[in-house]
Amino acid sequence: MTARVTTRAPDPSPRSEDEVRLFVERLGSALTDAGMARLPARAFAAMLADEDGRMTATELAEVLEVSPASVSGAVRYLSQVLFLHREREPGTRRDVYVVREDAWHDAIVNMRRTYAPIQAAIASGVEAVGGPGTQAGERLSTSADFLDFIADEMTAIAQRWEEKQKALRSS
Repeated sequence: MTARVTTRAPDPSPRSEDEVRLFVERLGSALTDAGMARLPARAFAAMLADEDGRMTATELAEVLEVSPASVSGAVRYLSQVLFLHREREPGTRRDVYVVREDAWHDAIVNMRRTYAPIQAAIASGVEAVGGPGTQAGERLSTSADFLDFIADEMTAIAQRWEEKQKALRSS
C-alpha cells in the first residue's frame, strides 16, 4: 500500500478588487453572449468571485452598481436555473443568496426538467401540423428527438463528471 502524499495548497495571492471587477464584467459578458440575461449573468459572476459565495441583495447591488430592487429578478432567475439558493441569515429577516457548490453540474442535471415542457409542446405539434409525413411534422419530430437526445447526453456527462470529481478528491 502506498502512502498518499498531500500537498498544501499555495498561499493565495492578494485579492485585487479591480481585477475581480474586470473578471465579473468579462464573465458576465460571456454569459450574456451565450444567452443569459445581462443582470443575472453579472450577478452569477459576482457570486462566483465572492470569497464565500454568499451575498445579500444589498451586497450584490453594491458590487454590480444597480438598485437592490433590480437584483430580485436576477436572483429569482438564478435560483430557477439552480445556480444559487436562498438562505435566511440566522437571527435576522435578511435573505442571503448562496452559489451552489457545483452550480454547473446542478444546472446540467436538471436540464431535462427545463427542456421537457418545450419538448412536449413540440411533440404535441406534430399532429397539429398534419403528422410526421409532412415537412413541418418531420421538422417538429426531429426537434423533439434532438432535445430528448441532448437531455440524455447531458445526464450522462453529469454522471461522468461526478465520477471524475470523486477520483480528483481521492487523489
